[in-house]
Amino acid sequence: MHKILKIVAAILGVLGIVFLVRIISAGDEAIEAAAANGDTALVEPIAWVSYIMLGLVLAFVVFFVIKNLFTNTAGLKNTLIGVGLFVAVLLISYVLASSTDAIENGYMYDGVLATETESKLVGTGLRAFYVLILGAAAAMIFSGVKKIINK
Repeated sequence: MHKILKIVAAILGVLGIVFLVRIISAGDEAIEAAAANGDTALVEPIAWVSYIMLGLVLAFVVFFVIKNLFTNTAGLKNTLIGVGLFVAVLLISYVLASSTDAIENGYMYDGVLATETESKLVGTGLRAFYVLILGAAAAMIFSGVKKIINK
């Protein structure tokens, strides 16, 4: 398996280098002119190599995380607690988010007025972000104080 992964990585690396050389040799002006006409033939291959690499990395990460969760049952309990707390933060943020901000304040993007659902989801994301940032800061402060006290 390790040899196969090395070969795949080498092939993708060589393809990336070849496509990069093609892009550099064409020059910025040629690429911009071609893109203005809808021709992305120079840039598209390197983008596909990147998509393939990203897909492979994500697949391996998900595989090994799931494998580790089922082989390490103590870690599974902690992971489920963390996921449960994260879902709870999202649910509480969703309940507390207002959907009338878009109508009252007239939020727009690309000339289109934001809907109530979009406003509620944005509010949910912001509230969840604030709660998670506060939690992370509290955990760092608690950890630092605990280290100082234990010394």
